[in-house]
Amino acid sequence: MRLDDRFYMRLALAEAWRYQGLTHPNPPVGCAVVKEGRILAVEAHRKAGESHAELRALLAAWEALQGRRVAIDPADAWAVHDFLMELDSESFRGCTLYVTLEPCAHLGRTPSCARLLSHFSWHKIFIAHSDPVPGHGGGATLLLQGGIETELGLCQEEAEDLIEPFLIAQKRAFVLFKLAQTVNGRIGGGYLSCPESLEHVHRLREAADELLIGGGTVRADRPTLDCRFTGGRAPDVTIYSRQEDFEPEIPLFSVPVRRVRITEDLEPLLERPGFLLVEGGEGMLRALYERIDWMLLYQTPKLSTHPLSYSLEASLEFLHQQKIGRDLMIWSRCV
Repeated sequence: MRLDDRFYMRLALAEAWRYQGLTHPNPPVGCAVVKEGRILAVEAHRKAGESHAELRALLAAWEALQGRRVAIDPADAWAVHDFLMELDSESFRGCTLYVTLEPCAHLGRTPSCARLLSHFSWHKIFIAHSDPVPGHGGGATLLLQGGIETELGLCQEEAEDLIEPFLIAQKRAFVLFKLAQTVNGRIGGGYLSCPESLEHVHRLREAADELLIGGGTVRADRPTLDCRFTGGRAPDVTIYSRQEDFEPEIPLFSVPVRRVRITEDLEPLLERPGFLLVEGGEGMLRALYERIDWMLLYQTPKLSTHPLSYSLEASLEFLHQQKIGRDLMIWSRCV
């Protein structure tokens, strides 16, 4: 194996991280196509129901090879699939494909990626992680049966970190605590994050099965907790509170097509499979800390004199970080 192979797989992994959480209930997946050292495409699955990473990567790679664009929406899985299936089987000869998760063999809301890949000649296909869903594997076997040299396990541990939320959500709630702070750890004083970070939070809300927030934060901040920056449907909300006396004028209660529940028993919510997004202050963090899987930190490049911060000790393992607008977004595992 060449050292370059890990580099190209890590490009695919980094692209998939850009859509972490946003693809729920699907796992995040990245894919890169390379020919003789030339990177033709690096793409990712972006949203459930849209094209998988392999479809987007093949379309972008073909456009790069041909030097022209195709009048097809790359998010339209069936349109992309049908276009690619009409291409000559030699269209990607000499190309190497790197994908972070085993290509799907089954037909669902979107077409089978493994069967599509088997339609073409490849130099080699690298797969970081096998499909972990029972009954959904077999993609690598299809590729091998098609005579394609296929290697499984390149950057497997990094790929396992990437899909950990998906794996947890199959059995119980994957709990993600979101917070925003300044460089010196202040969390108060209005909006801290840049517009790009705020939009990303609203996209996460769209993808989440439920949004959890503490009663104290609801009373103090009077939030709306909608998806107005993306135009999507606002998530259902659970308010963790021992008291049910909330002013009905608080905006979150007026969002259409939304269920709001007030409870002091979170166990049924935590045991239910899915994606639980938590927003709140120190009280919510303390109450839930032992059950939080990951934390997502939006750190803005500011210093603040605001007194409000998280006053507790906790250990985190940084998994991935990236710039988003002027902010730094850090995905962390609670340890």
